[in-house]
Parts: sequence; structure tokens; C-alpha cells
Amino acid sequence: MSFLTDAAHTAADNGTQPALPQGAELTALVAAKLCHDFISPSGAVMSGLDLLDDPTAQDMRDDAMGLIRQSARKMISLVNFSRVAFGASTSAETFASDELHALLLGLTEGGRAQIEWRIAPCNLPKAHARALLNLAYLTAGALPMGGTAVITCREENGWLLIAGQAEGGRARLKPEALTGLRGQALTEGLHGQWIQPYWLWLTVSEVGGRLDTAVEEQRVSLLARLPMTV
Repeated sequence: MSFLTDAAHTAADNGTQPALPQGAELTALVAAKLCHDFISPSGAVMSGLDLLDDPTAQDMRDDAMGLIRQSARKMISLVNFSRVAFGASTSAETFASDELHALLLGLTEGGRAQIEWRIAPCNLPKAHARALLNLAYLTAGALPMGGTAVITCREENGWLLIAGQAEGGRARLKPEALTGLRGQALTEGLHGQWIQPYWLWLTVSEVGGRLDTAVEEQRVSLLARLPMTV
């Protein structure tokens, strides 16, 4: 397996790389990604409410209520996931792995990928939990046509190794995602496809860790190494 090393130690390269977003620009990109995620279920809730208000569609009340319930659950899952994956999640400093698993399942329910969570119950610091949650989500997202996403986590010589392996037909990462996972600025493509992979790279690199990616036929592998003490 040939890993593509991240840009954690070579982000500056030879000075030809465009500047990476920081501060308000980075915040705006994360906010835009979250708004994009939230607009679909919130729009579906409004569609369901419109049906309930339509006197000519009273025969569709059950369908409307089902749409509202399903979309509201999706919104709640998105909020809970995003609070840990992108935000500070109130004052919590550690997170139980079982809690992270539940957040991931809430967001990926109904997707084509089957997730195998091979992580024993444990508590993780905030940065490590954020890295795990984003890495697991991106691993599942590499399987648009279905397959198996295996998520593992273990300690080794003072480091926490978080690995995701996606196997299935047409397993892939979009070019924007690969750029983000390497810690490189986006020069072409969609920022919405780039920001979460870059956020994962940033989370790992800011605590002195390293993120590696391997893309093979029908397989995508992500490996994050983070120091246990940050």
C-alpha cells in the first residue's frame, strides 16, 4: 500500500503553494459547509408543513408528518455531529468512543456504506475525538456505491493511531478531498468538497500529528497519528 504523505511538514513546499485560509476566511468556509448540510433537511421540514397547510392535500397528511419527523431527526443528527466535529461542544474536554459512534451512525443512517466500528470503549481528548469523527465520516463517504468502512483506533508508543479503510466498488476520494487531506490550498474545484478533509488535516496537524492517505482500486485508506499528550 502506497500512502500519500500529508503536507504537515511540507505545507510551505517551495513557496509556490497559495496561502491557506485562516481566521475569518476559514470560519466562513466551515459555516458555508454547515449551511449546505442543513438546508436540505430544513427545506424538507418546510415542504412537509406546506402540505399540512394545503387544504387540497389533506390526504397526504401522513406522508407530510413522516417527512417532517424524518427531516427533523436528520437535523438533530447534523447538529449533534457538527458540535463535536467542527465546534467546541460546550465545555466537554473528553468524549466516550461509544458516544462518537452514535453520532456517526445518526448522520450516516440510510447510507450505502456499512460501518464496522472496531473500537473498544474508551475516552478521548477533544482534538482526538474530533479527528476520529471526521476521519470516520470521510471514510464512509468514500463509498458512494456501497461497501464496508472499517474504523479502528489504538495506542502505540505514546501515539493514538486512528485508521479508516473503505472497501467497495468505486471507492474513491474526489480531487478536492485529496487536496484537503494533504493540507493544501484549493486552486480549483468546490470548497464544499474540500473543507471537511482540510479540517481533518488541520485538526491532526495542530496537535503535532500526521495524516496519511492511500487510494487504490476499490480501496481508500486514511491514517491519523496523534500524540496522546497534547
